Amino acid sequence: MSLAQPYLLFLGDAPDPLAAKVAQGIRDWRPDAAVGQLRLPGCNADMGLPDMTVPEAIAAGAKTLVIGVANRGGVISEAWNKVLVEALEQGMDVAAGLHTLLRNQVPLVNAAARNDRMLHDVRLPNRPYPIGDGKRRTGKRVLAVGTDCSCGKMYTALALEKAMLEAGRKASFRATGQTGILITGEGVPLDAVVADFMAGAVEALTPDNDDDHWDVIEGQGSLFHPSFSGVTMALIHGGQPDALVLCHEPTRTHMRGLPHYDVPGLEDLQPLALQLARRVNPDCRVIGCAINTAALSEADAMAYLAETEAKLGLPCIDPFRQGAGRLAEAL
Repeated sequence: MSLAQPYLLFLGDAPDPLAAKVAQGIRDWRPDAAVGQLRLPGCNADMGLPDMTVPEAIAAGAKTLVIGVANRGGVISEAWNKVLVEALEQGMDVAAGLHTLLRNQVPLVNAAARNDRMLHDVRLPNRPYPIGDGKRRTGKRVLAVGTDCSCGKMYTALALEKAMLEAGRKASFRATGQTGILITGEGVPLDAVVADFMAGAVEALTPDNDDDHWDVIEGQGSLFHPSFSGVTMALIHGGQPDALVLCHEPTRTHMRGLPHYDVPGLEDLQPLALQLARRVNPDCRVIGCAINTAALSEADAMAYLAETEAKLGLPCIDPFRQGAGRLAEAL
């Protein structure tokens, strides 16, 4: 899946900034990929980008309108439809990661057909994938794995790619979820791939490469999460990582969406993830920890990082607060 950049970020009538987390991710990690934002009356989100109409965005070079907001139920309202059809009529593609599929919206399908434009439902794969075979590939791979879902694996991978590129090293962020795909413009929506083909999809995403090139693979789910452990296993076995980064959010009282399950610790994740990774790559190592300290003060965050590093004997950083330079050095 590949999307034409740059983007116009559609924020619609987002009730709050959290509802626009897809746009936020693009703004944080690919600011050069977005020329502006389009907000409807009542929108309470702001990415700090220029407010533009569709014609203004096209004049600024925008190629794809990205729906950067998720409303309740992922419904495409009439007000949204009007803007999306206008974008297609004016020559832009439209992309979204909503549960409601663009390809099922008759006005959008008709407008795209009339104007030879593309509708990108990034939650769905648009090509077949092989069954994984576990054969070793050239190049290097690092995977972020977490104690829970939504604990910072994508931000860790993006920060690590940034640090490596700034150091003059070869690295490519490999997106495996809809937000990562929208940020980077390409990838595999792994949670929508049929289970038997998930590992093969990751192999296809991270093919043979130069011996000194690192694929930085976006993690998904958690081995400990009863709902989403399967996608994590596919990433480990399909990715054949040479290195693992352990990700954790220290303030949670239970696993995301499962109040009846406690959150495991990093000391639980390390041996389990390493054992599974060494099934496909006996040389795999854990090289550090990425801690999501967004809910902690600066002082508490630094104290927690220092304590965890001393306990585990691994570099422990918050890649968003501090950058991922120490993880890049560990690689």
